[in-house]
Amino acid sequence: MKNSSRFIFIFNPAANKGRAAGKASWLNALLSGQEDSRMVTTTHAGHAEDIARSSIHGKNCLISCGGDGTLHEVVNAVAEKGVTVGILPIGSANDFIKTLNPHHRPNPGISHFYNAQSKKVDLGSVSFSTTSHRYFINSLGLGFTGRVAKAVKGAPWLKGELCYLYALFTVLAGYTSVKMNIKITLEDSCLELNEPVFAFSVSNGKIEGGKFKISPHAELSDGLLDVCILKAVTKLEFFLYVLKYLNGTHINDPKVLYCKAKAVELTMATVDVMHLDGEVYDNIRGKIEISVVPEGLPVLYDQHILA
Repeated sequence: MKNSSRFIFIFNPAANKGRAAGKASWLNALLSGQEDSRMVTTTHAGHAEDIARSSIHGKNCLISCGGDGTLHEVVNAVAEKGVTVGILPIGSANDFIKTLNPHHRPNPGISHFYNAQSKKVDLGSVSFSTTSHRYFINSLGLGFTGRVAKAVKGAPWLKGELCYLYALFTVLAGYTSVKMNIKITLEDSCLELNEPVFAFSVSNGKIEGGKFKISPHAELSDGLLDVCILKAVTKLEFFLYVLKYLNGTHINDPKVLYCKAKAVELTMATVDVMHLDGEVYDNIRGKIEISVVPEGLPVLYDQHILA
């Protein structure tokens, strides 16, 4: 990445339940004197996507300053357009960067962006509700994890991993497995499930919900998505799976189907909740088509802070 590029820092003060707003002066100070950079602050949901879409001309590099939700908006504006995206993680979970850079430091500043390399990562493409289409960069969850994401949004008084645990147990109290018909296209074959499912996830990154290693074998640029399906279990049994998800050992359990896929087609007769990168999409039913977009997005990849 050459210094002649323009860096647009898309800052979301609502990230981390509004706590990111306190970092505005910090970021402004860091950008002082950087003639090739500017900061644009979002004012409402969806604004980061609008800003990113209006900034894709030329050689602009867009820095997502927020959490996974902010990144989700930026990605959906520039996916498959060759625009490079950087990540300044000031959200609550910051799940995606834990796979991109597992040794990241909190608030490392911004100087590393100007000398960073870029690498292309895969994206997930999702078609749903007949006419809707979105991308995800980290993960998709339907049913249980979708409802957990919705509960997280509804608990502004909690932050970080405590919020995810609160949401998990709140949802669990009234949850039952959901009947799904799932067709999975593997690298050289297909498989189909038609049964109740407790938790359904498709991932590009390894981590979800702060510390849950939903897809421990996920690779960002392997041209495949990682599918993780927990078949019907009781609520009492699920407590054991919480610990397994934290350690990434659930993938060896006979109740779990874990595989790498090119595409997934899922059909539900009932209405449920889906999340994409933690962003909630409600009233989802019918057919959902998920596929991988190999190397769909260039991202800044700082080798210095990885060392």
